[in-house]
Amino acid sequence: MGGFFAAAAKSDCVHDLFYGTDYHSHMGTRKAGMAVFNGERILRYIHNIENAQFRSKFETDVVKMRGLLGIGVISDSEDQPVLVRSHLGTYAIATVGAVNNQDEIVKRILAEKKVHFSEIRHGEVNTTELIASIIDREESFQAGIKAMWESIRGSCSLSILTKEGIYVARDKFGRTPVIIAEKPGAWAATMETCALPNTGFSGVRDLGPGEIVHISPDGIEPVSPALDKTQICAFLWIYYGYPASSYEGINVETVRNESGRLLAKREEARIDLVAGIPDSGIGHGLGYAAEAGIPFRRPFVKYTPTWARSFIPPNQEQRDLIARMKLIPIKDIIRGRKLLFCEDSIVRGTQLKDTIQRLYDFEAKEVHMRPACPPLLYACPYLNFSRSKSEMDLAARKAIKRLEGKQEADVSEYARFGSQKYQAMVDSIRKSLNLTSLRYQRMEDMVKAIGLPKEKLCTYCWEGR
Repeated sequence: MGGFFAAAAKSDCVHDLFYGTDYHSHMGTRKAGMAVFNGERILRYIHNIENAQFRSKFETDVVKMRGLLGIGVISDSEDQPVLVRSHLGTYAIATVGAVNNQDEIVKRILAEKKVHFSEIRHGEVNTTELIASIIDREESFQAGIKAMWESIRGSCSLSILTKEGIYVARDKFGRTPVIIAEKPGAWAATMETCALPNTGFSGVRDLGPGEIVHISPDGIEPVSPALDKTQICAFLWIYYGYPASSYEGINVETVRNESGRLLAKREEARIDLVAGIPDSGIGHGLGYAAEAGIPFRRPFVKYTPTWARSFIPPNQEQRDLIARMKLIPIKDIIRGRKLLFCEDSIVRGTQLKDTIQRLYDFEAKEVHMRPACPPLLYACPYLNFSRSKSEMDLAARKAIKRLEGKQEADVSEYARFGSQKYQAMVDSIRKSLNLTSLRYQRMEDMVKAIGLPKEKLCTYCWEGR
């Protein structure tokens, strides 16, 4: 997915930019970049962070950087920020989102025969450079950003560093968050509010969907007002977001605790202890244990110094390795007990199956699973949260294939909670994972835990709309 941080200050902003960007490291593990305007030119550094943390890669660059304006980005795919020189001036741009009609747009632009793309990876045009090329076709950044939103199928929030200030824009449906913050003499824009307390900033407000602002050392200037329709990704609270972050004023950890509580209110299984699959499952598990009055324990502990989030690497073998190596089982807690685990979700189920088997290897008596969201049935077209090449890789889709005996099937009835097909799908997933019992969160309870009206949430990956 990725995330960005932008800073403008009356004195040097690099310290805030460095640490503010670092607080987005849980959103991606591929590439990272920082760019500052030092009064003469835009200075940029980009590094691969697959095998090293953000801070260690940039600590030597930071001492060379000075400026009142800067942007930083953590990316799960490509080199960013991209440096551009066009009729709009020289600028650096960072984006977060997904463009699903990229090939179509590239062909259309190349047909004009007066443009080229320089950032190519595995034969694909850098998405951020493509976004910049659409913006450059207009007479202003404001017009270009709006034209970009009309051109792409997907989503895009962005920050653009110029010599005069920083343009920050939230996706036109608000699928990703962007929050404005301030402290004496400085302003910032962040996608994760966990970046604010330790850098001294306080959140001012969330940008609305499609809202564009201009940030400078003198403050925030509105460029384009918010649009009416918000559809922020519900998965931010369930899994993606950091527990200390808030979106639309709603804290992630609070939502996860409430989610677990609602799961427990519908529980029937007799268990000895409650646990959470680290890390995001822990918040759900704590809420469950508090409501159920059952001890919360840690049958697995996560080794955090070197192992990153396992959903991000593009290679399944690497994802499986990370998932296995980072979780260390504690046999004294596992042996002979009936365990109930809360998990944020079941995506492919490949890593979870191995985790469950390890519990039996350490003599667990029963293993029950309670995902904090409904079964995932559709691949996300907006934020690329899943690395699956096809939604047919999803655990629910594989279960449907087993039941239907074919790859393609009408999944609408499987998505309806409580239907005969829904129950058959869930039981097929349970058997494939070797679980004693499996019960997913209901859609209405997930929405209730988040606390926003359902029409303001994007629930595409569960409902296909």
